[in-house]
Amino acid sequence: MNKNFLALGLAAALLAPQVAGAEGFAINEWSAEGVAMGGARMFAEDDAANVAYNPASITKVKGEVMKSSYTYLSPHGNYKLYDGAGKEIEDGKNVVHAGWAVGSYYVRQINDKEWFGIGAFPRFAMVSEFERASKASTNAFFSKLNGVSVTPTYAHKFDKKWSAAVGAEINYVGLELQKNSYHPVAQMNVGATQTEGESYALGWNAAANYAFDDKNEIGVVYRSRITHSLEADFKMYPASGGKITADAYGVVTLPDSWDIGYNHKFDKKTRLELKATRTNWSTYDALNISLSNPSVPGVLPSNVDSAKNWSNGWRYAIGLEHNFSDKYAAMAGFAFDEASIPYNGGDFMVPTGLRRTYSIGARYNDKKQTVAVALGWMDVGNLDFAGHATDAYKSAHAYDSFTKIASISYQRKF
Repeated sequence: MNKNFLALGLAAALLAPQVAGAEGFAINEWSAEGVAMGGARMFAEDDAANVAYNPASITKVKGEVMKSSYTYLSPHGNYKLYDGAGKEIEDGKNVVHAGWAVGSYYVRQINDKEWFGIGAFPRFAMVSEFERASKASTNAFFSKLNGVSVTPTYAHKFDKKWSAAVGAEINYVGLELQKNSYHPVAQMNVGATQTEGESYALGWNAAANYAFDDKNEIGVVYRSRITHSLEADFKMYPASGGKITADAYGVVTLPDSWDIGYNHKFDKKTRLELKATRTNWSTYDALNISLSNPSVPGVLPSNVDSAKNWSNGWRYAIGLEHNFSDKYAAMAGFAFDEASIPYNGGDFMVPTGLRRTYSIGARYNDKKQTVAVALGWMDVGNLDFAGHATDAYKSAHAYDSFTKIASISYQRKF
């Protein structure tokens, strides 16, 4: 193996900037081809992004391959706020705060039976922003979770029918939350708060593929839950002036998930993928933050608790790929993502209902390189949720929400 190529591949996977943002929490946009097929891309041939979509399918990569992908996500949406009598007290929209989902992948075939791969891509991320002078800001006016998973993977092909993979996951999250602190008795903002911190945690994944024949194949991928112990800095800027600081600590468990996929080849040119993803969102039961060592004793509460109680949910996707020739191909996809946020667990951090994603894409490839582009439209749907005791509203309705998606990928063989 060319050691320079290996070093370059590892550097590309580990050091590429990983910035993500979307109208949601789970990220599925890991390559342009994956975007084009609605995320139903578990059985692609010669695609280094299989590290993300289905590690067992890196056994379909021949030789040594590197890939980079950049996906642009631009969320839009509106909301209405109501008082305790059900009277509308404010209507507004989010501040458009687009983000990027960046994926970097490297796969090498060691021999006829063994493969090594590594990827760096976001599995969980979000960004949302609202006007700072709005009543919605008492819940949240800026929320951002930057996330990246680095996944070194080993895959083994047992025979023509079976292949499997196992990998570690090094997961990073960087969290920033900003809101106005509202006094429900005085009915006024008493200051702004900012919580900012980061954490690293470990998880793992495993996958297996089984080919019934040359045209039909199934696969399954499991990704473990990951528990982050987040140490953060808390700052409060009172309306009267000055600044109060404190140490913040919280525990957040990112959910485990199952992917189940089916691939059917109609002929040498056309294939269809089906994919179902079960995500155990019930692990996200609360976002509780403990405060200690305040710079002004006796002013801040010791705990800032927020119940979530999300429910487990399914995401269903279908993707179609057609090769017009050895060099040109087109793809299309559709995905349906169930809403998992209950009425008493919603907020302006993730004001997301059920999601329907429509996408198309195209690919060019020759013997050494592949370029793919994709466009998507995510209909985010509506969401109703209750206000908290410290919010300047009793209930909220998010509606007409959507996300624009554009993606490009480049892959190089060595």
